[in-house]
Amino acid sequence: MERNDPLKFDPSRVSTPGFVVDADCLRHNLSILARVKQATGCRILLALKGFAMFRVFPLLRETLDGVCASSPDEARLGREEFCREVHTFAAAFSDEHMDELLTLSDHIVFNSFGQWKRFKARVQAAGRAISCGIRVNPEHSEGTIPLYDPCAPGSRLGVRRANFEAAELAGISGLHFHTLCEQDADALERTVTAFEHGFGPFLKGLAWVNFGGGHHITRPGYDLERLCRVIRRIQTDYNVTVYLEPGEAVALNAGVLVASVLDIINSDMPIAILDTSAAAHMPDVLEMPYRPHVTGSGEPGEKQHTYRLAGLSCLAGDVIGEYSFDHPLKIGSRLVFTDMAIYSMVKTNTFNGIRLPSISLYEPDTDCLERVRTFGYQDFKMRLS
Repeated sequence: MERNDPLKFDPSRVSTPGFVVDADCLRHNLSILARVKQATGCRILLALKGFAMFRVFPLLRETLDGVCASSPDEARLGREEFCREVHTFAAAFSDEHMDELLTLSDHIVFNSFGQWKRFKARVQAAGRAISCGIRVNPEHSEGTIPLYDPCAPGSRLGVRRANFEAAELAGISGLHFHTLCEQDADALERTVTAFEHGFGPFLKGLAWVNFGGGHHITRPGYDLERLCRVIRRIQTDYNVTVYLEPGEAVALNAGVLVASVLDIINSDMPIAILDTSAAAHMPDVLEMPYRPHVTGSGEPGEKQHTYRLAGLSCLAGDVIGEYSFDHPLKIGSRLVFTDMAIYSMVKTNTFNGIRLPSISLYEPDTDCLERVRTFGYQDFKMRLS
C-alpha cells in the first residue's frame, strides 16, 4: 500500500546520490527520548554504529548523555566531537586497542571474564576513572533474523550464566545485555525477566545496568509507559542506574537517500539503473535483506508502472527491489529512499570505486539545505595502499 510521504524539500535540489538528514525529525526523536529520561532518570547514549553524523552532535548532546562505541576510532569520534560520556564494548580487545581506549573511554564493557582478567590491572593503572562492566547473555532470543540475534545458539556475545565467574566481580561496576532489534518494550520486559532470573543476584552493590540497543522508542505506537515502568522498577529494586543505547531511535525516519535514474532497460521487465547501489550505499538491503521504501511508490503491480530498481555496480545481485509508480520513470527521474540516516550512512563503502553519497542537513524552518560533506577520488584511494 502507498504510504504518506510528505517530503519537505524538493529532491531536485540534491546532487545525487546524496543523503539528507532533517534536523526537525532529529529534534522530534530527541523530544521523545527526553521524556523517557525525565520520567525515569535513566541515561541514554547514541550508538555510533547506527548513526555517526558528527555535524549534528551539538544538537544530540543537548539531550543524550554520551555515545557507545565498538572500536577506538568510534570512541575517539565520541570523545572529540560528542564531548560527553564514552562507553565502549567489543567482542574482544587487542593490546593496541586497549592502549587507545584507556585514554578515551569512561566505561569499558568486556565480553568475557578472560578479557576482564587480562586487562584489569591496566585499567586500574590508567590514571583516570574508568567504570568496567561485563556483557552477559540472558539466553533469551527476541530477534526473528539469526544474523541480528545476539542470543542465538553459538553466539559469541555475552557471558552465559553457566560461565559467569562471580568471584571475579571485584572492580566491575555494571552488567550489560543486548537482545533487541527494532522492537517494542514488551520484548524488553521479557528480556529483563530472563536477565533477572540468571543474573539478578549479582546486581547487589553494582552501579549500573545497560539495556543495550534495539529499542524502537521513537517509532509511532511504541509503548513508552511500559519502557519507563521497566526502567523504574529495575532502578528501584537494585539501586542501579539504567543505560539505554539506541542507534535507530535517535535518527529513525530522519534521513533519506536521493538517487537519479541513469538508464532504463528491458530484461523480462523494465529495469531502472540508478546512480546509487545496494552493495555500496545501502548494504543492509542485501544483508538483512529488506526492501526500503521509495517516496510515492507502491508494491509491484499496485500502480500503473512497475520497475526493478537496480544499482550501478558490477555485482549481478545489486538490486534494490521492485516498485510501481503512477507515472513512467525517465532518465533523470529523482527517487527518494526513506529512513536512510540509520545504518546506511555508516555502512557505505566504495566497492567498484563508486563514490560515497554526499551528506546534507536540512533545516525546515529556514528551508536551508546545507551540503555538509562530499566525497571524491581521495576518499577511495586512501582506503587502499
